[in-house]
Amino acid sequence: MYTLNASIMVGELIAKEEIPQFKFIPASEDKTATFMDKLKGALRLGNEFKSKTEIAFQTDSGPKRIETTVWSLTDRYIQIKSGVLIPLKSIIAIDY
Repeated sequence: MYTLNASIMVGELIAKEEIPQFKFIPASEDKTATFMDKLKGALRLGNEFKSKTEIAFQTDSGPKRIETTVWSLTDRYIQIKSGVLIPLKSIIAIDY
């Protein structure tokens, strides 16, 4: 189980440009419904205020995290810069 400690995100911080090097796998627990309000807030921050969100997600190389703006949100993915899609089922934590 992955936990947050005083708003410190889990996972190795990587550049968002490195994401294509990793294969997403589902997190140990699907928190899509739990994170939906937070993801909608991240989308608004990205589109209206150009503010970044910290997102941790599960990969086959272990948990990774990025700082990025969220450009769009669907029922299955978030989209960030360069058309990169992150499956909601892989998200471990989100903070802004």
